[in-house]
Amino acid sequence: MIKAFVVENDRLRVVDDLLAKGDRVVWADLLSPTKEENATIETWLGVAIPTREEMEEIEISSRLYIEDGAYFMTATLPSQTEVDDPLMSPVTFVLAGNRLVTVRYHEPKAFTTFPLRAEKVATGCTSSDTILIGLLEAIVDRLADILERAGRDIETISRDIFEARSTKVSKRNRDFRELLKAIGRKEDIASSIRDSLISLQRLAGFLAHASTQTRTSKDIRARIKTVARDVLSLADHATFLSQKISFLLDATLGMISIEQNAIIKIFSVAAVIFLPPTLVASIYGMNFNVMPELTWNFGYPFAIGLMILSAVLPFWYFRRRGWL
Repeated sequence: MIKAFVVENDRLRVVDDLLAKGDRVVWADLLSPTKEENATIETWLGVAIPTREEMEEIEISSRLYIEDGAYFMTATLPSQTEVDDPLMSPVTFVLAGNRLVTVRYHEPKAFTTFPLRAEKVATGCTSSDTILIGLLEAIVDRLADILERAGRDIETISRDIFEARSTKVSKRNRDFRELLKAIGRKEDIASSIRDSLISLQRLAGFLAHASTQTRTSKDIRARIKTVARDVLSLADHATFLSQKISFLLDATLGMISIEQNAIIKIFSVAAVIFLPPTLVASIYGMNFNVMPELTWNFGYPFAIGLMILSAVLPFWYFRRRGWL
C-alpha cells in the first residue's frame, strides 16, 4: 500500500494518485509494498528501493549509505507495543532531494499519529527533511512513552517482590512464577527498545553528517542534534531499566531461596524436636527382662512425661536463641 502526501497550507494532505501529482508529492509511505508498488516508487523517486531482505541486514554499510544522491537510512522500530510482545522490524527512510520515502512491513504507532497531527496542525513539515525530522521526533516520543510504561510496570513488580505477600506457601509459589514471567517480558521489551534506540542513534549520526554535506539550514541541524541527544538519553534510561530488571530477577530468585530455606528449616527443627522423644521411646521399647521401670506403677506416665519434656526443651531453646 502506498500513501502519498502533499503540502497544502503548511499541512500534509493525502492524495490518491502518486504519479498524477508526483511533482507535488513530498512523502510516500510504503506499507508491505508489492513489486508493482515498488516499481511505481522507483519510477517516481529515480532510485531503487531496498528489498525486505536488504533492510534486515545488520551491517552498518547495508543500513546507512548513499546511492545516486539519495540517503538511505534503516532503523529497527517496534509495533504492537500495547502488549508485552512487541513486533520489531526494520523501517527504511530514503531521502532524495525534496522527496521522502519510507518503507516498512509493520505499523509503528508514530506512522499513524504523525500524519494525523500534520494534517490538522501546521507543524512546519513543509519539505522532505522537515517531514523526516518530525517523523523521527514522533518515533522518539513514542519510544519514551513505552519506556515510561515499562518503568511503571517494573516499579509494580518491585513492590510485589518486597512487600508482604500471602501466608500460604502454594499461593506464594504461584506469585513468584507470575513475577518471573513478568520480569522476563519486561526484559524483552527493554532489550528491544534499547536495540531500536541504538539503530536510531546511528541513524541520527548519519543524518547529522548528511546535513552538513547538503548544507541544510541551522534549524534542521539543531533539531537533528536534539533528536540525537534525546535518543542517547533514552538509551541510557533503557540501560538503567535493564539493570533494574536484572536486580529484580536476582531478588526474586533470592526470595524463592529464602522461602525454600524457611521450609527446610521447619522440617529440620521438627526433626530435632522429635528426635529426643524418639530416643526415649526407643529405649523403653527394648525387650530386656531386667528394666527398673518395667514393673513400676508410674513407669508409663514417667516415660510419656520424659518424651514431652525432651521435645519441649529443644523447642524452648530454639525460640530463646531466635532460630524460630
